[in-house]
Amino acid sequence: MAGIVGYGAYIPLYRIKSEEIARVWGEDPNRIIKGLGIKEKAVANVDEDTATIAVEASRNALKRAGINPKDIGAVYIGSESHPYAVKSTASIVAEAIGATPELNAADLEFACRAGTSALIMSLALVNSNMIKYGLAIGADTAQGRPGDALEYSAGSGGAAFIIGKDNVVAEVEDYYSFTTDTPDFWRREKADYPSHGGRFTGEPAYFKHVINATKGLLEKGYNLNDFDYVVFHQPNAKFPKAAAKKLGIPLEKIELGLLTPVIGNTYSGASLVGLANVLDHAKPGEKILLTSFGSGAGSDSFAIVVKERIDEVRDKALKVMDYVNRKKYIDYATYVKMRGKLKGFNGGH
Repeated sequence: MAGIVGYGAYIPLYRIKSEEIARVWGEDPNRIIKGLGIKEKAVANVDEDTATIAVEASRNALKRAGINPKDIGAVYIGSESHPYAVKSTASIVAEAIGATPELNAADLEFACRAGTSALIMSLALVNSNMIKYGLAIGADTAQGRPGDALEYSAGSGGAAFIIGKDNVVAEVEDYYSFTTDTPDFWRREKADYPSHGGRFTGEPAYFKHVINATKGLLEKGYNLNDFDYVVFHQPNAKFPKAAAKKLGIPLEKIELGLLTPVIGNTYSGASLVGLANVLDHAKPGEKILLTSFGSGAGSDSFAIVVKERIDEVRDKALKVMDYVNRKKYIDYATYVKMRGKLKGFNGGH
């Protein structure tokens, strides 16, 4: 079976605290932090976007994989903040890491689920022997309307995974997908910011899909006790904990993969950055359950077993916590400038 040969993440340097956003909008910061469980979030600089985040994460993955990028036969990047409406992000990333020209490349969208869709596509191509290696990426510079609840959570970051059959650091044993048409969150063409149907966000959207995808995977021959770590999509800090409680999963199993409280919701990168952090710490033989979620709505669930080679590669590139702990705080005015929230001003691009 195919698995992860190399992995890497990238999180921007800059952070804004939830209390700083609350100060500007006259909100009670304690209520916001308690409600969402998010203390601060990562903010992409004016010269950072989904493409640059994906490139940095991919370079870290290559360092761990130790392969020739020319051997990568496909590059798929999931995001809901591609820099161009019509222009491939994947081709930019492939060129930057030296993987072109003999490969397939495509941009994917399914809200926050698109990164795991890239993972499934890469696994399928490698398992069918159509390509030697595939590169699956989930990255975003998430948008949030000024003053909206999303502004407290919409962060920036991403992770990349090189998929292959040789020298795997973590084998992907199986997966299960669950999808329905549930309109809980959307952004129309040319709209600057997404909209959300508040009453759809929880039970009919996130919990229904995350729980059913996880149960579907378990029904393929697994037990929750088989897994040492569990990573759920994390739009905030409360939803993954609530999903774990509904499924009877001890909270200590999700703690390592839960990064939203300190970097925000990185959308397509959220569950994958969590997976990268677990791989930074997991021991050979341990098992990981990963379940993503994307509004609209759907989830992918994976059973992953860590292999012996993980100990050889994890120190060959910066780890997730290296990026989490490397930070510089900004005020709301600087945040607005960086994210191009002033109409008539494009943030320096």
